[in-house]
Amino acid sequence: MNKRKRLLLLLGTVLLAVVLVGCGTSPITEQSTGIWDKYVIFNFSRVIIWLSNLFGGSYGVGIIVFTLIIRLILLPVMHGQTKSTRKMSELQPQLKELQTKYASKDTDTQNKLKEETSKLYSEAGVNPVAGCLPLLIQMPVLIAMYQAISRTEVLKTGNFLWMNLGAPDPFFILPILAAILTFATTKLSTMSQAEANPTTTTMLYVMPALILFMGITLPSALSLYWVVGNAFSVAQTLLLNNPFKIKKERDEKIKTERDRQRALEKALKPKKKKKR
Repeated sequence: MNKRKRLLLLLGTVLLAVVLVGCGTSPITEQSTGIWDKYVIFNFSRVIIWLSNLFGGSYGVGIIVFTLIIRLILLPVMHGQTKSTRKMSELQPQLKELQTKYASKDTDTQNKLKEETSKLYSEAGVNPVAGCLPLLIQMPVLIAMYQAISRTEVLKTGNFLWMNLGAPDPFFILPILAAILTFATTKLSTMSQAEANPTTTTMLYVMPALILFMGITLPSALSLYWVVGNAFSVAQTLLLNNPFKIKKERDEKIKTERDRQRALEKALKPKKKKKR
């Protein structure tokens, strides 16, 4: 998949997110109408309330448990996306070589570039679409969680720890934690990449700032959801896609290849005859 198609797919995903977030702001009740509100958001809301009652009526605990359950359900999809992104990152040097080799814009050269790129993907066992499809699966589910929490009035009446779940955190503890964990999640993801991605680097600082701003202004129930979700993402990355281990393996591979090249050059270099 070329950059243009991937960009269009990403923009489509963002548009879907915007539409789903903005498709309703009224409180969710049994009288809610529409497929999204009645069958998705309302049922998410019911599960959160049921879990809360299961834990002594604590809506904070209900939000935490429900967030963890959804994250566990999405774990295989998210792990698959991470692996696909990692493989694509490792292919970037070879892709750049092909783009340099077939830099001409004539039709024959561009067709050859597509052919060689497809061959490279096939040999590496990589499907460029695989890194985007999980995002399309995750986005509606995560947005449904967000709306279920933000549009369920009863969740805003409870207290959890030092907070009123319907009001912003008075001490800004959760918003700051959410921002730090968002930064950590993105940073750990970038560390496993073979080459720096300008877009990811930008998101590394933009997303935490955005989460911090929203956490300060929105109900603390949402900040609690962001903290739990991002903490889960950090733990998932460290356990299943440890960037420190990946970086170490990559550095060792580079060192081994460098040593091999040096040994080869040394073997091919003509030996000087000793003077008698």
